[in-house]
Amino acid sequence: MIDKLISNDQYCEIRLKGHLDARWVKWFDGMKITLEENGNTLLKGRLADQAALHGVLKKVRDVGLPLLSVNSVLPDSKEESDL
Repeated sequence: MIDKLISNDQYCEIRLKGHLDARWVKWFDGMKITLEENGNTLLKGRLADQAALHGVLKKVRDVGLPLLSVNSVLPDSKEESDL
């Protein structure tokens, strides 16, 4: 019973150095993409598990933008209501 209450979902923020070109946006479907004023890109969203995180990180590698940080975060209130 407890297993049903525990979710593997995690919310992550992945910060990249440089702006993500528009042609790559579809690759990160399901993640909120913010082009920051300082020239960085922030990817934020829910990932099903560690395998999903590694999949996103492989895409980041393939795009060629340097990875600045990966952080586990609490979901925004809107994201919580989507559960």
